[in-house]
Amino acid sequence: MKRILVCEDEDSIREFVVLNLKRSGYDVVDVSCGEDAIKAFDDADGAFDAVLLDIMMPGIDGFAVCRQLRERSDNIGIIMLSAKSQEMDKVSSLMIGADDYITKPFSISELIARVDAICRRVSLVDSKADKQNVASSGPFTINFKSRVVTKNGVPIDLTQVEYQIMEYFLKNQNTALDRVSILRHIWGESYYGEEKIVDVNIRRIRMKIEDEPSNPKYIITIWGYGYKWNSGD
Repeated sequence: MKRILVCEDEDSIREFVVLNLKRSGYDVVDVSCGEDAIKAFDDADGAFDAVLLDIMMPGIDGFAVCRQLRERSDNIGIIMLSAKSQEMDKVSSLMIGADDYITKPFSISELIARVDAICRRVSLVDSKADKQNVASSGPFTINFKSRVVTKNGVPIDLTQVEYQIMEYFLKNQNTALDRVSILRHIWGESYYGEEKIVDVNIRRIRMKIEDEPSNPKYIITIWGYGYKWNSGD
């Protein structure tokens, strides 16, 4: 049974979310503040598949909790809940390590679909194997079995989503990939969100792998279409 940590300070929303997650077959731990979310995570030794995390909370806000949880685990799925629809909240959530975001008010069917999708991705971290264990491109090497990407032999610290995007690129070197195909490959066919989530994750990956993120050498933008991995060959 997949285990979900729900952190939401509004009792009515939290209770509604918890009830429906349990009805959908999830084991749920719920807390009402950021401090308790971190404590629950640590007490369970990180044994959660996903976290639903409200942004606006008294004390430690959702952004701070997200950063701390991401420092503790690259694999846990993090979905940010926000009462705001401003673009900056969405971008900020993704840039600090969240995998997805959902804006209140939301339908419970949409929320469950997002949780289902992120839990499927988490499961792939431990179960996915590839017939070819290793692939290389320029200074980069990817080990599909250990799910580690290195540059000049130095491991790159990637979240599960960032790793999956890198894996998709390195399996399709020098091939233009449109945003929709990237979105569907990583987030699933039934994903409700926006294509912009692809752009923000690409920006975050570039900050980790490019010598000059503002002038990328490896992940090339195909304007009006998507992106291409440049192997240099």
